[in-house]
Formats: sequence, C-alpha cells, structure tokens
Amino acid sequence: MSYDLGDVVPLGTTVRDANGTLANAGSMELTITQPDGTAVVVSPVVPVSTGTYAYDFPTVQSGRHVVRWVASGVNAGAYVDVLDVRDAVPTWIISLADAKTHLKLNGTSQDEEVRRKIGATTRCVEWFVGPVAVRTVTETHNVGQVEALALHKTPALELVAVAAVLDGGTSYTVAGLDLDPAAGIVRRKDGGRLYGPLRVTYTAGRRIVPENIAVATELILQHLWRTQAGPGRPQLGTGDFDVTEPIPGLGYAIPNRALQLLDPDNIGPGMA
Repeated sequence: MSYDLGDVVPLGTTVRDANGTLANAGSMELTITQPDGTAVVVSPVVPVSTGTYAYDFPTVQSGRHVVRWVASGVNAGAYVDVLDVRDAVPTWIISLADAKTHLKLNGTSQDEEVRRKIGATTRCVEWFVGPVAVRTVTETHNVGQVEALALHKTPALELVAVAAVLDGGTSYTVAGLDLDPAAGIVRRKDGGRLYGPLRVTYTAGRRIVPENIAVATELILQHLWRTQAGPGRPQLGTGDFDVTEPIPGLGYAIPNRALQLLDPDNIGPGMA
C-alpha cells in the first residue's frame, strides 16, 4: 500500500529458529533507504516480544523506500520490503468522498484501497486527455535553433521559466514568449528563433475539471472496483464494462462509455 507524506509507517519483521518457532536474533539492524539515496539506520532494534521486531518510521520524502532487516548472530537472516510514499499534493481527478459516493461505500475500512484505485484511474484518464489536475512540469528540449518548441504535456497553462541548459547559452524571459495552451507551442513574440538546449518549466492541467472527464473517471474507477470484487463485495451492475478492441499501451479494458465521454478532450493515446 502507499502512504501519505508525513505518515508514520509501522514496520515489522519476525525471526524464527530452525524449528520454525519464534526466537530472538543475536542482533537486529534496520536500514531504510530513502528515495534520494540517504539511509536511515536503526541498530540495534530491540524485540517487542520473542522473535518480533517493530519500528515506527516517520516519512519525510515522497517516493520508493527500500526496507531491509538484517538479523546477525544466532538465528541470522534477512528480510527486504518496499514502501511507497505519495507526493504531498497528489494529482487525483476526483476526491475520496466522490469516489465512495459513486461506489456506494460507507465506512472507512476500504478507504486506502479506493484511494489507490483513484490514483490508477487518474493515470488512465490522463493517457487520453493529458494532465487534468494542475501541476508544475519541467522538461528539457534538446534542440539547436528552432522557430517554436512543442511542450510534451497539454493543455499547458502558463510558462514559468525557459532557461539555457549549457553555460553561455541563451535563456528567455516568459514575457517575451507566446504560449498556445491547447497545442503547447512556444514561440518568441519578436519572431526570432529559440536556441537550445533549453529547460522549460510550466504549469499544465485544467483549472476546472470538465464534467465529462470527472464522470469518465468514476466509470473507470467503478470498473476497476468490479474486476477485483470478491465474496461479500457488492457488484455494481452488469453493463458495458469491456472494450472490443485493445487500447495500445494499456493492459486492461476500459469501458466504452468512459472512452466516449473522453472523446471531446482526447489528445491521442500516449500524448499525456
């Protein structure tokens, strides 16, 4: 499961002897390698009960963490796991409350599972329509001299900076540049050429989420929820939840009705 930045994550492992019975190790060390490569080392870790070790880790970085327990001496062994920490501001299209309303869920026991699927659904939708929630994008354009740059993500809302990558290169003030938000095309207002390579920072997404995109997101979320429904989990209808043709780049079906809702904003698969 994923955690929110700032969460205190309960980590744990167990040690057993040759007979499979819980038993203490001679010594236990815990190393947590954070996304930036720095390591948090806890040594020794004292067992909370025979053969059971625990540590509460406060998260300070978003991204993938690698957790490694190493028991040495008697009952030596090792155990490795990973944990993911979300960005402080996730770019989800719909809220948890809206998702639960659409899925007809009460209580909080399944909230984390729903949140995970909101994130997955957002990625699917943005494959077709580009960024929805507003975010800052930084990308490098390895060009020589060109009349215009095509940004990678659209709609592009606002240029923040266009800076030279190389020492002695030419940087540009955003006031002297024109941005076509829908196409993501950047040009000099004076008609001159842009000299690269350039590192471009800009905001992309939509200030207001169109209702067709929000509803399509709910339909895809509902489909994902149904595909993993098991005993005791209600099924939400039996309509058109499969596409008849494969969608390039996606390993599972998306409901036709969701694709049709996304059509007015579709920029073509893989362009987000």
